[in-house]
Amino acid sequence: MRPADVIQTKRDRGELSRSQLEAFVSAAAKLEGSSWEKYHLSALLMAIYLNGMTPAETAYLTQAMADSGKRLDLSDMPPCRVDKHSTGGVGDKTSLVLGPLAAACGVHVPMMSGRGLGHSGGTLDKLESIPGFNVNLTEDQLRDALMDSGLAMIGQTADIAPADKTLYALRDVTATVESIPLITASILSKKLSEGIVGLVMDVKCGRGAFMKTREQSRALADSLVKVGTANGLKMSAFITAMDAPLGRYVGNSLEVIEAIETLKGNGPRDLTELSVKLAARMVKLADIADTDAEAEESVRSRLASGRGLEVFRETIAQQGGDPRVIDDYSRLPRTKTVVHVMTDRTGYITSIDAEKVGIASCVLGGGRTRAEDKIDPAVGIIVRAKPGERVSPEQSVFEVHYRDGAKLVEVMPMLASAFTVGDAAPAEEPLVLEEIA
Repeated sequence: MRPADVIQTKRDRGELSRSQLEAFVSAAAKLEGSSWEKYHLSALLMAIYLNGMTPAETAYLTQAMADSGKRLDLSDMPPCRVDKHSTGGVGDKTSLVLGPLAAACGVHVPMMSGRGLGHSGGTLDKLESIPGFNVNLTEDQLRDALMDSGLAMIGQTADIAPADKTLYALRDVTATVESIPLITASILSKKLSEGIVGLVMDVKCGRGAFMKTREQSRALADSLVKVGTANGLKMSAFITAMDAPLGRYVGNSLEVIEAIETLKGNGPRDLTELSVKLAARMVKLADIADTDAEAEESVRSRLASGRGLEVFRETIAQQGGDPRVIDDYSRLPRTKTVVHVMTDRTGYITSIDAEKVGIASCVLGGGRTRAEDKIDPAVGIIVRAKPGERVSPEQSVFEVHYRDGAKLVEVMPMLASAFTVGDAAPAEEPLVLEEIA
């Protein structure tokens, strides 16, 4: 079939067939020798962005993208294989907490994560701040890790959903990123390749999230659940707040410390509660518990006993990292220089702009604006006063860990404008805004 005919169908708001979508995806996976050029792919992406896709089209696209590469066959392992995926936020280190907790409850978690881009942090970057940690496991190493501790935390390999790499790069330069069908297919094609039977989605909503409004978040969550289910996954999705950073630590090695402290039972309430809730749903999807209450009780018992912490220690050792970081944070990358952003009045923190905090951390070197940028795992920001907490003049709101003085000068005005102080404490907002199942 001619690429122009496929493009015309979607341009004119028609519905693409399975074979048309398979041709599009096949071309994206293997550009050489195809009748499709990059400009054909870009044109169809724009037509999809402008005219949308039906649930059936999105399901076909997702399946074709997953089939464009290798799918892990873990069918010979216990059928309790469940993963979690977040759409990205600031300070979101829940994977480092809930993965060990779910595994401690008996779930097998083949967690394939990504790297950060822009103000949103990446799980792989956090893990790689642990000296020696290897996120590039072979399939045999992944199987061994799952059988030993129940948890493997890896990156996407070159042969997993290769079409997604091409299409994502084109979307990034053609202003077609913000398309719910394309986002859905990108996320789920990789998850379908993991060999899992269930997936819990954490769709962030708010200033620090990709989806800024509840309406956008709900549409994405609904699409993910429907398409995942159509492709044979057991699905649950939560819409969660991301106006302020999650937890207090933002930055790669800093977030590892906060995740470990949470597994020790000393974590901030928002991070602890969200991690427990998501892990509990993983336990339920794995058919290890019959009810949410039973699943949550199981997760909390593993948190209280320290078993979740021990699973994380085992995972670090299995993947080549230094497990001594669990007890000695000096083994993690740290900066030697710290400054504070102060408040100049008495009152209550009424808001913190997560996006500004995330961008500031990125500018300091803790994130990327381009995929090839090198990350400094040591830099970041600690939120010393969160919304609802009382502050007084000259009290620290942000503790900034930096290396480069010029970058510090750039971020200080940004951080000074990233919080507001009022006379009264704001009403407490729920962390979980909605559930889509």
